[in-house]
Order: sequence, then structure tokens, then C-alpha cells
Amino acid sequence: MNILIIQNDPPETLGLYEEYIKTHEPYRLIHAYKMSEEDEFPPIDQYTHFIIGPTPISANEILEYNFLTKEWAYLQEIIESNKPCLGVCCGGQMLAKKMGGSVLKSPSKEIGGYNVTLTEHGLSDPLFKAFPREFPVFHWHSDMFTLPPRGKLLATGNPCPIQAFRKNNVWGIIFHLEITSDDAVRWADAYPDELKDIGKTREQVIEECKKDEYDMKILSKKLMENFLNQ
Repeated sequence: MNILIIQNDPPETLGLYEEYIKTHEPYRLIHAYKMSEEDEFPPIDQYTHFIIGPTPISANEILEYNFLTKEWAYLQEIIESNKPCLGVCCGGQMLAKKMGGSVLKSPSKEIGGYNVTLTEHGLSDPLFKAFPREFPVFHWHSDMFTLPPRGKLLATGNPCPIQAFRKNNVWGIIFHLEITSDDAVRWADAYPDELKDIGKTREQVIEECKKDEYDMKILSKKLMENFLNQ
């Protein structure tokens, strides 16, 4: 097994997901946002699993950025490889769009602690094996994906109704289980203006993350175990 993690933004690491992988399997982390004009993504056949990380850049604007233009083409190779791929937040949005879905504004921006609920498809999907039907997550997004054609809705939420999907070898999740309250501090410091949009304070968002930090850490490990077993 050999996992490729693509990080698309400096503050938004893959956190607990990467920590779990680091202690269990060989992997490579690519800081895609640092790629030069000459840099290319590695051959698909070197890896068994792929994780595509978030970025504050909208999935509808990725072709305005050189590294994301390269990544957009690379995602097609991953999809066609039939190897397991997980997209987190904008990573999931890019994958959904690549497979024929759309990226739209969420009914409301979600920042802080929320709950999501698994659908019947989600309860039977191996990515969420041994998950409770409803569980806490952390959010920081204003866009959402729609289901790609023949994709399955795995989780729902309020106000954002589409929280996770699967199509063939690809999973997309809009929520975060991989962050700790320390990560929430870093994000709140990186994007302070977004907090004003939802009427929450920096301290409130950090506390919402801290409240469910223990449960999210357990679920992040479970999700990675499930993903790497695919």
C-alpha cells in the first residue's frame, strides 16, 4: 500500500488523517500549491490510494490557478484508475465536478460544529462502517457539491443537504473530522473575515470544535481505517 496525499492550501492540512496514515502505511505528501510551472504530479501507478485536500479557492475557479489546472487533469487519471480516492471539502467538490456534478453556493455558509446524518446508502457504505447514524463534524465552507450522475448520497445535514457522496472508486465529503481545536485556531486566524459572515466569534468556533474534538478524533481514525481497507 502507498498513499498519495495532495495538500492544496498551507493552513488546511489533512491533520488527523495524515497522522493516522503516517503510523500505518507508506505515503507521500505533495504541497500542490508550491508546484512550479515545471513540476508534474507523479505517475498514478505508484500509489494505491489518493486523498485530495481542501482549499479556500472555489472549485469553480480552479482553472485560474496553475497548480489546480494540473490537478484537474490529474483527477481524471485517478478516477479512471479505479483506485480508492477521497476528496475533502473542496477536494470533494473538484471530484464531484470532474464526474459531472456541479458546485453551487450552500444554502448557508457553514463554519464551526455541526451534525451530519448518514443515509441508507451511507449506513451500508464501507467508508462509514461502524459509524453512528448521526455524528459531529467541523465545517468551514460556503460552496457545496451536487451528486454526479449515478452517484449516491451518503450523508445529509442542515443547512447543507449534501454532505457526502460516492461514485464508483471516489468518495467526497464536505465536512472535516481530521482537525483539532489547534487546527481551528489556525483556520480562524487565517480567515477572520469569514467569521463575520456567519455572526460567530473566533472563540465560539474554536470552542465548537473543542467540544466534539474527542469524538471526531475517534471517527477520523475509523474513517481512515475504512478507507485504507478499500
